[in-house]
Amino acid sequence: MTIKEKLIPDKKVCILGLGYVGLTLAVTLCEIGYEVFGVEINEKNLRKLKQGKAHFLETGLDGRLSSVVKSKKLKLFKNIHQKFGVSVYIVTVGTPINQYDQVNSLMMKNVCEEISRFLKKGDLIILRSTVEVGTTEKMKNEVFDKSHKDYEIAFCPERTIEGKAMIELRNLPQIVGSNDPKTTNRVSQFFSLMTPTVVRVSSLETAELIKLIDNCQRDVNFALSNEIAEISDKLGVSAFEVINSGKLGYSRTNLPIPGPVGGPCLEKDSYILDSCLGKENYSPKIIMSSRLINKNQPKKSIKTLKHFCEQYFTSERIHITLAGMAFKGDPETNDLRGTMASPIIKEVLRNFKNCTINLFDPIVTEKELKDHFKNLKFEYSDSIKKAFSQCSLFIICNNHPLFANIPITSLSEIMKKPGVIFDYWNNFSNQQINFPEKIKYVGLGELGKAIKEIK
Repeated sequence: MTIKEKLIPDKKVCILGLGYVGLTLAVTLCEIGYEVFGVEINEKNLRKLKQGKAHFLETGLDGRLSSVVKSKKLKLFKNIHQKFGVSVYIVTVGTPINQYDQVNSLMMKNVCEEISRFLKKGDLIILRSTVEVGTTEKMKNEVFDKSHKDYEIAFCPERTIEGKAMIELRNLPQIVGSNDPKTTNRVSQFFSLMTPTVVRVSSLETAELIKLIDNCQRDVNFALSNEIAEISDKLGVSAFEVINSGKLGYSRTNLPIPGPVGGPCLEKDSYILDSCLGKENYSPKIIMSSRLINKNQPKKSIKTLKHFCEQYFTSERIHITLAGMAFKGDPETNDLRGTMASPIIKEVLRNFKNCTINLFDPIVTEKELKDHFKNLKFEYSDSIKKAFSQCSLFIICNNHPLFANIPITSLSEIMKKPGVIFDYWNNFSNQQINFPEKIKYVGLGELGKAIKEIK
């Protein structure tokens, strides 16, 4: 046995689900020395992966993916095969919520049942998807135990940020949860070659809850800032000034600037936690109230924006550009899952009856927008200059760095007059900018102040 084999006893790994979580992990494990068999049921995505191209944008991924595919360190399949000869199965499939805010674990169960058909004595199963607390134990009892094989199981949540996954997988502490100390040691050794810090927790349920709480606490923090924005609008002051000035040199106040909160994790993890706690006749009040604040933000902010525009514009028919369609801009991504641009557009159409819509994003293509917004009639701009040209209302929806660095004065000059720039991210709220006559810049949480100034 070579030194490398001694360091990596579980050399062969099967990763099921090659989305954001699974693919970045697969490439990283290949680079450390593991032999990875990736399973992806989406044939379109699988074809692209076999060409060494990712089906989503992730900084630093494409070149490294191409390298491990060409070297055959990463082998790609649609289904599990006996010939894999792996000793570790890692489940990274999606767990979306439905229209009733309930988690859909069907993909998780299907994948677990497929694994159970190939289990051998001594195999290790690691669940990495976001799940209700108790799901890993449930899969163990209802699926894997029926194989009558001697196996080990753990839950190790993924906690990377889209856009930085390739960096964070090598730096972030890895949570390892198992009900068996022997399994905990084995999984800790497995991940210790990838990241310098492994945090062992006492049970599967503890690890599952950590993942949910990580995202819930972020949702709560953002909700407080968004509520401050609502309060500021009611009182006619600037939320940006309240938060920014209040925390300057004062470490006990550490609030983020308000803004839209969405994405594939923050929009659903509170509901997943609430769902599993419902079985205990309990609902997390602070967490769910926060989720409601963030969910309702587009409805309330666009309603206030309409009230301002009714007093500012002379015509009801205006041309509106919405900029920043991905669910976030920093780190940049083309991911439209859970984007807050969707409810913002919905509220814009509800409140501005005679408007025309133009969309712009620095990363998301026209085709991707048409595929996502299937029933929306919109114009498309492929440059920031075109996005500003001839629009009366320019709405900045996400926090892409481009928007903070645009030549805002010269761009505002090519807008129709009167014109309004409504910025959900307050990029220019702390700058004394002389905008052209009849052009008004307003950040989130500053509309009440702007309305007061008009009156």
